[in-house]
Amino acid sequence: MNKTIAIVEDERDIVDLITLHLERNGFRVLSYSDGASFLESLKGESPSLLLLDLMLPDMDGFEICKTLRRGEEGSSLPIIMLTARGEETDRVLGLELGADDYVTKPFSPRELVARVKAVLRRQEGNRERGSLSLRDGLLTIDTLRYKVLVEGRTVELTATEFKLLKLLVKKRGWVFPREKILDYLWGDEKTVFDRTVDVHIKHLREKLGPAGDLIKNVRGVGYKVEE
Repeated sequence: MNKTIAIVEDERDIVDLITLHLERNGFRVLSYSDGASFLESLKGESPSLLLLDLMLPDMDGFEICKTLRRGEEGSSLPIIMLTARGEETDRVLGLELGADDYVTKPFSPRELVARVKAVLRRQEGNRERGSLSLRDGLLTIDTLRYKVLVEGRTVELTATEFKLLKLLVKKRGWVFPREKILDYLWGDEKTVFDRTVDVHIKHLREKLGPAGDLIKNVRGVGYKVEE
């Protein structure tokens, strides 16, 4: 079955353009002109990925992203934000709220499709077999079921956060420079700005609670996981 991409965007010409290119690449597309109708739709079918505009008639995309990350239905749903607001503060806020990528308008439809595929690849890559555990079970990563447990309780992470945590845990003790982490997460499709990795690390530490201090900052270099 083809993967389903949900678009929440109130400009019909943009929706039609995105839909055309996604369907050409084998995706099924569902579109919504406001946030409320999309959130209501999650009671039924959950999409594989969400393309989310920030400027909507009933609520902004940041609010929708925050609502999704707090709830069970959308806590791990991959999200790419679409917006004409390209300031770094907006991009950082989007990442802090749990977005996996951020595309500014006007954009190339081919690039957008490539970013969709890249985020979905990251999510699929997280589902490989195996289980990783640190500090006598304080933190456990189940890569088969795509779950993270802290003291036996499930912690919901985005696809990007999960992949970053898995990288650091699998190579515990290794120091990863920010540039290497960016390459690992986004490859050639990344949009680089200084605080991207720091934002994801901050989010990870908060979500991991008592296990957050496993992630160490190596000043002037990058990050590592150390028991």
